[in-house]
Amino acid sequence: MEQMLKNGIWKRKAGKLLTYACLLLGVYVMLVPFIWMVFTSFKTFSEAMRVPIQWLPDTFNLQNYQKILSMNIGRYYKNTIFITVFITAGQLLIGSMAAYAFARIRFPFRNALFGLLLCMLMIPSQMTLIPKYAMCGRLGLVDTLWGIITPNMFSVTVTFFLRQAFLSLPSELEDAARIDGCSRFRFYWEIAIPLSKSTLVSMGILASLYAWNDLLWPTIVASSDKTRVLSVFIAAIKGEHNNKLPLLMAAGVLSVLPMIAGFIVGQKHFVAAIATTGIKE
Repeated sequence: MEQMLKNGIWKRKAGKLLTYACLLLGVYVMLVPFIWMVFTSFKTFSEAMRVPIQWLPDTFNLQNYQKILSMNIGRYYKNTIFITVFITAGQLLIGSMAAYAFARIRFPFRNALFGLLLCMLMIPSQMTLIPKYAMCGRLGLVDTLWGIITPNMFSVTVTFFLRQAFLSLPSELEDAARIDGCSRFRFYWEIAIPLSKSTLVSMGILASLYAWNDLLWPTIVASSDKTRVLSVFIAAIKGEHNNKLPLLMAAGVLSVLPMIAGFIVGQKHFVAAIATTGIKE
């Protein structure tokens, strides 16, 4: 009996060690490219292209960052922040109202319409580029920041996850609120939204990441320098034939810092939403 207990303890320890090893491997795979990007942003071109790879620069200099800051990056930051705020707010507002309707309001063909909505997830985004561009052209939004924002203010993914969060709310809570004279919109705004804060924060992080990093649509609909965003700016630094690797890495570091800060602030809600979303159907 004692031997069996010892074997069980060793198996549990071996399982934990294997789990930690896999997690450490994942951390290594995720962090090494980012660490290399940060170190490369302080290198000269010859150091960045050296084979085998030279991880640390001979001297940490800020020349690449000074060049990036002199290239009107402030305007691109402002444009990117502007579209990120409005796309995120639009996706959360429109997605939450649609999610509440699909989760808490009974109407004809509700499940069929929601299934049709989910089918949009299977359509490649490239197939919608021409219709979106035609729509922006008719609305006079080509080469404007609103042309980047407007077609991206609705997200099926945000609607799906928020619907799952609203479904997890007990029906007795809504019944009690209705008895007390609470309208549907008031229940949605003052009760359902605060109780789904974790999911809202996590969806906000994902929506902001999408808006911040999107390259294809801003490249198509916004062509002038006044409407350029950070992703297009970084792509322009690379160029077609030139490889300005240290400069590119410095621009990359500056572009990811706001998103890292946002994730650190909202990571508790992000993890909580992943753990609880989709429990109840």
